[in-house]
Amino acid sequence: MASEQQSVLEPDVPGLPAGPGPLPRPAPAARLTAALRARRRWLVPVLAVLLLAQMAAAMVTTAVQQTPTIDEPVYVATATDYLHEHRLRYNTEHPPLGKLVVMAGIAVADPHYDPSYKGDQGQVGRHLLYSSGNDPWRVMLWARLPVIVLTLLFGLVAFAFAREVLGTAAGLLALALYCFSPDVIAHGSLATLDVPSAGFVLTSAWLAWRARRRPRRYLPLAGAALGAAVATKMSALPAVPVLVALAVVSVWGARPGRALRALAAAAVVALTAVAVVWLSYLAVDPRLRALSADPVPAVPGLRGLLVDLMPFPQAYRDGMRMQFALEDYPWQGYLFGHLYTGSRWYYLPAALLVKTPLGMLALWAAGALALVAVRRLRPAAPYLLLPPAVLLASAMTGSRDFGTRYAVFMPMFLAVAGASVLTVRRRWARPVGGALVLFVAVSSLRAFPFYLPYANEAFGGPAKTHLWLHDSNVDWGQDLGRLADRLKERYPGERIWLVYKGSGVPAYYGIHAADPRKVPPGKVHGLLVVSDSSAAKARGELAELIDTSRPVDDVGHSITIYRR
Repeated sequence: MASEQQSVLEPDVPGLPAGPGPLPRPAPAARLTAALRARRRWLVPVLAVLLLAQMAAAMVTTAVQQTPTIDEPVYVATATDYLHEHRLRYNTEHPPLGKLVVMAGIAVADPHYDPSYKGDQGQVGRHLLYSSGNDPWRVMLWARLPVIVLTLLFGLVAFAFAREVLGTAAGLLALALYCFSPDVIAHGSLATLDVPSAGFVLTSAWLAWRARRRPRRYLPLAGAALGAAVATKMSALPAVPVLVALAVVSVWGARPGRALRALAAAAVVALTAVAVVWLSYLAVDPRLRALSADPVPAVPGLRGLLVDLMPFPQAYRDGMRMQFALEDYPWQGYLFGHLYTGSRWYYLPAALLVKTPLGMLALWAAGALALVAVRRLRPAAPYLLLPPAVLLASAMTGSRDFGTRYAVFMPMFLAVAGASVLTVRRRWARPVGGALVLFVAVSSLRAFPFYLPYANEAFGGPAKTHLWLHDSNVDWGQDLGRLADRLKERYPGERIWLVYKGSGVPAYYGIHAADPRKVPPGKVHGLLVVSDSSAAKARGELAELIDTSRPVDDVGHSITIYRR
């Protein structure tokens, strides 16, 4: 027995002494190789942690400094109503899961809430934050923190996805692109629904990819992630047929010719997604009462028929009818200095061109090309390119040209796709890829902490974004607190005239101002403060006031101070 153990522990290798005794020390080259491998094992998690840490610092700083954006008070009030009243009353045009995520932070903040207050959902949100004895800074920070945590977890998904498809170095590159994306940082630090919904779609695509090897384990998880996306925002619905089809591809690739298994895979993903949507509504109100504070419009024709056929709760279908009504509204858009009514099909691609770092754009294009051109990468191409392509095409048909937040899935998916550059067998691929990532990092860090109004260098940077775009691309009401500080520091005691676009209450922050649109232009003297989105859409008297005033200051690249 002893001789058998010896033969296992000390194999008969030419050059080694026979019999028991210590093995000779490995050669210096072997020791060096082992040391490098051990160092590499530590280096990857350290770099990943550093990338996520800088992203967390950027998002938390942003969350601490920014006042509520336009949509946030609605979501915060709805989450508070979920927590205290367990009813589906407010913001029924969006499903509840994203607001349940926000509710986790609201439960810690525990704000005072008056369920008897009468008003629309926007008024309820402002009343909660500013008229109920709560500290809006504290409430908003706790509401934003769960979304920040979720955004960081989606970064790990991007890393894992790229590492499994492309290798460890590509995983780090994908994580870097994700963590330095100004759009992901900006909207991942807000108590809103865009990043959670897009991140769940990314997670579903990754799990569908993993199902190629273990379909029984990963297909239900892919369906759950897809259901979470649809239970967060209805704009994720176009991803459902894509992910179901990818589930079929995964099973068919693992066991070719098994049509029944492929159909079963599609059914598992679809039914699991539907179940998650139902569970999200049941988590709010087990009785599923439809108590919307807003009237539900009738939707005639084919759209109404499709809504009736949806296998979702009545509240979800009512929300879908509200979304269709919003799509029929003649919204105003602003692109490259032109104000228009309606929508432009090319708005989102144009906005992404402005608001994406130049190095990131180059890596997106090169990575997508590599996925299609390199034979061994082609199996991953549908998982990485089809979901964002379909979602972007769907978003481009929408009537609301409000911002790249409607396409925040692009930097998430294309962070993984862009890492494909490292798989190209050319000497220039790795150094060029590294240089572009460094360019992205510098561009992103230079924008700190003003990520919401980010624009790349070709369009003049964050200070010039308002010349090209408006709304959540640049000015979403986030800088009211910074404006208050600026007025106290530099302009104490001066007369203030304010045109503010946002959900904050200026008086709460100590800004006592009048509306210049309510008096003759000749009476407006002192400081004219205008949100850049309002300036972009200014017509009539406001446009005249701005044209006859001198800009003297800029707050957060979203509010301009003029002197009259």
